[in-house]
Amino acid sequence: MMMHRYLPMTEEDRKEMLAAVGVAQVEELFRDIPEQVRLKRSLQVSERMDERSLLRYMRGLSGKNADFDQYASFLGAGLYDHHVPVVLNHVLSRSEFYTAYTPYQPEISQGELQAIFEFQSYICELTGMAVANASMYDGATALGEAAALAANSSRRKRIVVSEAVHPEARQIVATVASGLSLEVAVVPCAKNGVTDAAKLREALDSETAAVLVQSPNFFGCIEDVRRLADEAHSCGALLALSVNPLALGLLEAPGKLGADIVVGDAQPFGISASFGGPTCGFFAVSEAHMRKMPGRIVGQTVDRDGKRGFVLTLQAREQHIRREKATSNICSNQALLALAASVYLSVMGKQGLQEVAKQNVSKSHYAQQALTAIPGVEAVHAAPFFNEFAVRLPAGTSIAAVNEQLLEHGYIGGLDLGQVDAALTGCMLVAVTECRTREEIDGFARALEVALG
Repeated sequence: MMMHRYLPMTEEDRKEMLAAVGVAQVEELFRDIPEQVRLKRSLQVSERMDERSLLRYMRGLSGKNADFDQYASFLGAGLYDHHVPVVLNHVLSRSEFYTAYTPYQPEISQGELQAIFEFQSYICELTGMAVANASMYDGATALGEAAALAANSSRRKRIVVSEAVHPEARQIVATVASGLSLEVAVVPCAKNGVTDAAKLREALDSETAAVLVQSPNFFGCIEDVRRLADEAHSCGALLALSVNPLALGLLEAPGKLGADIVVGDAQPFGISASFGGPTCGFFAVSEAHMRKMPGRIVGQTVDRDGKRGFVLTLQAREQHIRREKATSNICSNQALLALAASVYLSVMGKQGLQEVAKQNVSKSHYAQQALTAIPGVEAVHAAPFFNEFAVRLPAGTSIAAVNEQLLEHGYIGGLDLGQVDAALTGCMLVAVTECRTREEIDGFARALEVALG
């Protein structure tokens, strides 16, 4: 076997490695894989290309994608088309950030540690909570970790989840609960699109560890967080709230409304949608739950010369020390994307964040008015919303067919809610961010009216 220029392994190397693991042929390593699912032919790989040809080929492939540069997107449901400041990718591409790993040695990692500390500080300021960690994989897994924290802290075995929480996040909560032998109860929505407080009250008992709510919720509606917190606390349960952090530019901080755990996804803060990820979750708690919180935490201290410094703190919670008894297995995770969120917030500032949030509100409400002016189209929910809302199209309408026609006109349509809940067949979830112009919104409304015939 000749040595490949990029894979420097000789036939002698191969034989030595096989002997070390006690097999004679490479095929023996795959004996646990059923024969019927093994590929019996060679991979269909094209002839090699020079660099210029390869770049042309890859650009041709990527050009087939329906991206936000070619289409005006009205699709949200967890990932949104937000503006990414130019400076953001410039900072992220610096090698000391781009290739950084968990900063176990603080004396050589002060820049990375300070960047993470700034992220934590921003999250605490937005959420009104005492402590935040160095980020999570995404908002959905952060909500699952919130359920685990509540159960671990209270020694209770029941989690109550609002039906208005993102369905994929609810699936993750169910997976976490299964591993921890927790019971999960789902509370339905009221007709106005928010959690039914009366049904929630009925679902609570002395074994309830936490109530999980999202606001703005999956349908874009804003929940009465204070009331839900009071209901949860009435039986000794915690309120874990999943939030869109951009909405906190206008809404009251959840910590001031009684939330015990606040999680969410920082994707609106300068992180591209990228076909579904990666994104960056955040996790913030009151001080009482700090030692049960998952993930890294960076703290501020002083060195022996009295100078300010940053270190990883409360590490006894983590898997590199406690192993299977750790509070979670979150590791280096999304620190680079947490940096992206920090750069975004630094660039936008308080007033900039408020302005972006205001534009999301005003443009989405303008869009709702434009769409519901179409004959046969009506709003599904009456509750106040942030930048997302559901509309019901005329009976018998295929959302998939409508979205195909919208794409032909240059628009990415909303989510087919019938895929989530059969009761919402014929309903579309529409998202409108600061990136949408009046012309695009009006054009989307005209294209939808044409598609409806």
